Amino acid sequence: MTTFESLGLSPKLLKALEKTNLQTPTPIQAQAIPHIMAGKDLMGLAQTGTGKTAAFGLPLLHRLLDLGHPPGPRNIRALILAPTRELTLQIKDNLETFTKGTAIKVLMVVGGASINKQSMALSKGADVLVATPGRLIDLLERGDVSMEKCAYLVLDEADHMLDMGFIHSLRRIAKHIPQKRQTLLFSATMPKDIEEIADTYLRDPVRVQVTSAGKTADNVTQGVHFLPNGDKARVLEDYLKKHPGEQALVFGRTKHGSEKLMKLLDTWGFKVGSIHGNKSQNQRDRTLSDFRGGLLDVLVATDVAARGIDIPTVRHVYNFDMPNVPENYVHRIGRTARAGANGSSISFCAPAEMGELQAIEKLLKKPLPVLGGAPWAADIVAASPKPGQNRGQRPSSKPQGSGRPQGAKPQGAKPQGAPQGRPIAKPMGQPKPAGGVQTPRRAGGAKPSGPRRPS
Repeated sequence: MTTFESLGLSPKLLKALEKTNLQTPTPIQAQAIPHIMAGKDLMGLAQTGTGKTAAFGLPLLHRLLDLGHPPGPRNIRALILAPTRELTLQIKDNLETFTKGTAIKVLMVVGGASINKQSMALSKGADVLVATPGRLIDLLERGDVSMEKCAYLVLDEADHMLDMGFIHSLRRIAKHIPQKRQTLLFSATMPKDIEEIADTYLRDPVRVQVTSAGKTADNVTQGVHFLPNGDKARVLEDYLKKHPGEQALVFGRTKHGSEKLMKLLDTWGFKVGSIHGNKSQNQRDRTLSDFRGGLLDVLVATDVAARGIDIPTVRHVYNFDMPNVPENYVHRIGRTARAGANGSSISFCAPAEMGELQAIEKLLKKPLPVLGGAPWAADIVAASPKPGQNRGQRPSSKPQGSGRPQGAKPQGAKPQGAPQGRPIAKPMGQPKPAGGVQTPRRAGGAKPSGPRRPS
C-alpha cells in the first residue's frame, strides 16, 4: 500500500499530516507527487473532492523546505492561481495546515479585500502566494510583488479559469515569471482549450488522469425532477424538509435569483445563507464559516462563488437551475460525497432547460434517473423562452404583447413560486392561476441584460 512516507516527503510534512485526516494518499496524490518531487511539469485530471490540493501542495512544499532562507522583500517563490476567492482561501488553509512547524510562509491575495493590507503583507516576501488573477495583476502593476524568483507556477481548476475568461490574465501574469520554472496544471475536466494552454505553458508534461472526463463520484445518488419554473421553490422546500438537519447546497444561475431564493427560504423558516458575486468578501467568508460550523443548513450559491467549497458535511446538492456549461454539473456534484462520504444530487429541469439536461447526459454518457414529472414534449420545449447564456442557441422571440425580455416568464405560465402542488405540464396560453407566493422569476431569476459577468 502506498503511504505518504513511501513517497519520500519531508519528515516535517509527515509530522503535520499526522494531525490531519489524510492517512493514505488518494490516487491523484499517489500518482502526481513523485513526478512533481522529481521536478517535472504535470497535467493532473481528477474530479473534485479527490485531493488535488495536497497532490500539488505537498511536493511543492517539500521542494521549498530545502531552500532554507527567506525569499527577500516582495519576492515570491511559488505562485498558485485559482479562479475564485473561496477556492483560494481553501488552498491557503490547507497549505498552512501542512506547513505548521516550518518556516514556510504562505500568503493569499484576492479581490474584495484591502489591496494596501495585501501589499504590506507582501513587503517581506512569501514562499507561496495563492492568488486570483485579477488582484495579482493589480499588485504587479503597482510594483508590490516581484516574480523574478518564482520557480513554480500552479494553475488550479484550470477549466473553470478558462470559463471565467482568465486566459488573458494568465498571459499577462506569465510574462512576469521566469521561463525556467516548474508548471503544474490541475483540472476536473480537460476540454480542448485546456490542452492548448498546457501546450503553451508546460514543457513535456507528465499526464496523470485518475477519472474519465465527465465522471462523477460513484457514491453520489443522482436524479432529475421535471417541473415548471414556478413550482421549483415549493418542490425544493419538500425535499429540504425530508432531510432536516442535513446540510444542502442549492445552485442558482444568477446572483439576483440566488439571493431572491435565499430570502424566500428564510421566510419559510430554513437556516439559510447565500454566496455570490454581489456579496463582499467579508460577507462570503462569514456565510461560509456559518455553514461550515453548522449554523446554516442550506447554502444558495452561484457556480462561480461555490467553486472551492470543501465542506464534508454537505449531503445534498440541488440544481435549482440547470448549469449552462455541462462540465459545471460535475463540479456541483463534487461538493457532496467528499472524503468517501455518501451524497445525493437532484436537478430541477424546466421546459427551457431540456437542452442543458441533454448536454449533461451526453457528457455523463448516461441518462439521469427521473425522480418526478416526465421529460418535456418537444412542442412545449420549443414554445418556452430559453434562459440567458443558453450555450449559444438562437434566442427565441418575445411573446406577443409582452414587455419582458427574452428568458422571462412565458405567457400562461404559473405565477413563480405559487404553491400549486406537483408539476403538471400545461400548454402555452392557458389562463394564469390566481394568487400564489412570489418566488424567484424563472430559472435563476434575474433578467438577462447582455453578456453575464462572472459571479
